[in-house]
Amino acid sequence: MRSSDRNSGGNRKPRGGSGGGSADRRGEEPGRPRKPRPEERRYDVGGTGQSGANKPGGMPRTKDAGGAKPGARPTGNRGRKPVPARPRELDAQIEQRNRERHNKPQVKTPKTFPGAEQEGERLQKVLARAGMGSRRACEELIEQHRVEVNGEIVTEQGMRVDPDHDEVKVDGLTVATQSYLFFALNKPAGVVSTMEDPDGRQCLGDYVTNRDTRLFHVGRLDTETEGLILLTNHGELAHRLTHPRYGVKKTYLAAIQGPLPRDLGKQLKNGIELEDGWARADHFRIVQNTGKNYLVEVTLHEGRKHIVRRMLSEAGFPVDKLVRTSFGPIPLGDQKSGWLRRLTNTEVGMLMGEVDL
Repeated sequence: MRSSDRNSGGNRKPRGGSGGGSADRRGEEPGRPRKPRPEERRYDVGGTGQSGANKPGGMPRTKDAGGAKPGARPTGNRGRKPVPARPRELDAQIEQRNRERHNKPQVKTPKTFPGAEQEGERLQKVLARAGMGSRRACEELIEQHRVEVNGEIVTEQGMRVDPDHDEVKVDGLTVATQSYLFFALNKPAGVVSTMEDPDGRQCLGDYVTNRDTRLFHVGRLDTETEGLILLTNHGELAHRLTHPRYGVKKTYLAAIQGPLPRDLGKQLKNGIELEDGWARADHFRIVQNTGKNYLVEVTLHEGRKHIVRRMLSEAGFPVDKLVRTSFGPIPLGDQKSGWLRRLTNTEVGMLMGEVDL
């Protein structure tokens, strides 16, 4: 019986009381807890809740918790000292430093180099805006010493000018550096020389209705007179062009009936007495003659009302048709009737030179 019980195991209790027959084979001492298997182990992964040392089969957190082998390497947060909380004064200093870092005042740096005065505009930019070409082309004009400011030739690049006060010239001709507009209109017959007409008649303003800038006419032409009339927003230039002091000449073609005496030109140059004073022509010549029909050219610098018509009529030759062909240095050319064109920078410079601007 003893041999059979020893071989089969019978109903005998295990030595350890908790491990069964395997504990007897491993030679564990009675009353001692067995080591947990890897899949049964639990580790402490947080600072709250039940720690691994308190869980069944868990590992101790520190060496002082008991059960840890001497020389064991701590993992995770095991064995670390608790970090003390920062004082509130330090938090306030850090927050203030961050605010100062992100709320720095904006510093406006100069566009070119430090210490340079930023008043005015670069000369080549002013010339380009005035229509003298691209900025590179304007720089070449400066390099060729063809540009002068206030009477002095510019020899270096980067000069700054005030378009409102400085006088800029290219090849001796003044450049309109401001936003001025200059137009030449071939006024047809029947158009009134006003920008607005209360009676609803066709006027000069009908040809510039699409302009944002207010323009005004330089001088006048009577309703039946055709030809060149200037429109601009440059008040000083318009005033000087019409003032008799500057003597800007205007040329007209007049169709009259002959025959004409040979001394007609001499009479006009010596002066014709009108009801408002004497009037004199600066130049006279016969352009064309077909039978009794004459086409004559009259040049004078006066701008009184109907001056050409009254002079020829007083001399005995009423005018059938009158056309103004030039105003100072600006010719009408082949510009068609009713057409408006913008003056070139050369023409503007010639006009300004005519009246010392």
